[in-house]
Amino acid sequence: MTDARGGIRIAWFNCQAGVAGDMTMAALVDAGADPDLVAQTIGGLGVDGYALLFERVQRCGVGATWANVVVDEHVGGHVDDQLDDHLDEGPVTPRRARDVLALLDDADLPDRVRVRARAVFTRLAEVEAEIHGIEPGDVELHEVGAVDSIVDVVGACAALEALGVDEVWCGPIGIGTGTIRSAHGVLPNPAPATAALLRDAGAPVVGIDTTLEVATPTGAALMTTLATGFGAAPALTVQTVGYGAGTADPAERANVVQVVIGVGEPADTSDGAPVTLLEANVDDVTGEVLAHTITALLDAGAHDAWIVPIVMKKGRPAHTVSVLCDPSAVAVVRSVLVRETGSLGVRATPLRRWPQRREIARVEVDGREIGVKLAGHRTKVEFDDALAAARALDLPVRVVIERATAAAEQQHRESQAEPEPNDP
Repeated sequence: MTDARGGIRIAWFNCQAGVAGDMTMAALVDAGADPDLVAQTIGGLGVDGYALLFERVQRCGVGATWANVVVDEHVGGHVDDQLDDHLDEGPVTPRRARDVLALLDDADLPDRVRVRARAVFTRLAEVEAEIHGIEPGDVELHEVGAVDSIVDVVGACAALEALGVDEVWCGPIGIGTGTIRSAHGVLPNPAPATAALLRDAGAPVVGIDTTLEVATPTGAALMTTLATGFGAAPALTVQTVGYGAGTADPAERANVVQVVIGVGEPADTSDGAPVTLLEANVDDVTGEVLAHTITALLDAGAHDAWIVPIVMKKGRPAHTVSVLCDPSAVAVVRSVLVRETGSLGVRATPLRRWPQRREIARVEVDGREIGVKLAGHRTKVEFDDALAAARALDLPVRVVIERATAAAEQQHRESQAEPEPNDP
């Protein structure tokens, strides 16, 4: 979501006291995300047997929002019933990663919410698979597979979408000490999954002298999967601040996650902006699926995606699917690439790019609104808009494009000629 001033919406999370999924969702609601819209989006999962309550609480004198996910044990089976179609065999508890991902795939969710939530659970499964020495799809998600954690992850992603957040940044993450009790027994604090997520992301941490599990796998997965970077807040103009409360209320510290929402300054790309090239070779995917994959990759936030015919071993015809994205979007875009193509592997190459500054304008052609991109001396009409207008007006699409281009260029000339407000 581009701000009128040309920046993007950024959320920076202060996780010095730790981070959990419910705290993340609650902080975003406290910052202004519509709780009804968040609940409605979660409702797209099609599950019941829970209630989501947002309550105002105090943590060491700090007013905060607490997201209380109440799972009704008496009707919890209703939740399981909704997931039965995604199971290969046996009961739902504990749920396997593939079952949770199938639930997200079938859910009625906004595209970016689905992509972000799927990336979070995919990353969790990868880490757990490494720890237990099994395939990611076979990972049994105990705590993180419970309905409250599914609600937390989808709710946090829904709240980010409600606020129009384009980038997530995160400060140092607080971690506890000692041991914790889990479905696997007594484990070190932080839990192995949490520690692995922090390790793989290169996330900075700060120790807290407590045996509480202040950084949970769900919270760590949200931050390490979605964050563009870690450390101090990036340059931004602050618009709103929110506080999400944890369940515990220790006397020695405010058990809250703070989120700062604002508009970031345009990035300095004089040395080129870092990007990642993801590629996969596939030899068993139809043209129709490949075309859909390109669309899905772009919808997931890729800058560009393309397909090149190749010849593999034994003379087999195949295709290389290439996609360019920001480093922060690698987990999300990679997940889409694997999901849509069924590829068994994806390779990554770090690159730099020098994008030209562009503006998005809206013009009218015979009463039909059409989007236009302006970059330098180039004007590019959004083809889908032009095609829809051509069909509605019974005109050749080339005529609509010509008229939209002329209207956009005229609009641009007039805007350039207007004096600044302070000009005499």
